Amino acid sequence: MGLIEATLEGAKLRFRPIVMTSLAFGFGVLPLALTTGAGAGAQNAIGTGVLGGMVTATSLVVIFAPLFYVLIEKLFGKRRKRESAATEDVTPSEDQ
Repeated sequence: MGLIEATLEGAKLRFRPIVMTSLAFGFGVLPLALTTGAGAGAQNAIGTGVLGGMVTATSLVVIFAPLFYVLIEKLFGKRRKRESAATEDVTPSEDQ
């Protein structure tokens, strides 16, 4: 499989676990964001910030993690291939 196809397949496989974990955490923080009564102002502020950060982080990681993987692999993968090819040229063959 090529780099893009493998990255898309990995993104598809990891999408559900990422979203399920984020939803579970988000629903766990939801009561903190919706509190009323004494001290509710601070709890609402913390809950809203955490919930918003979780939604933002989840959406960004689903989109940008595969993109950054492809970019880094394209940048540094060529260097790794050149280094391995250079070491193969230096090592003696079995015939010698």
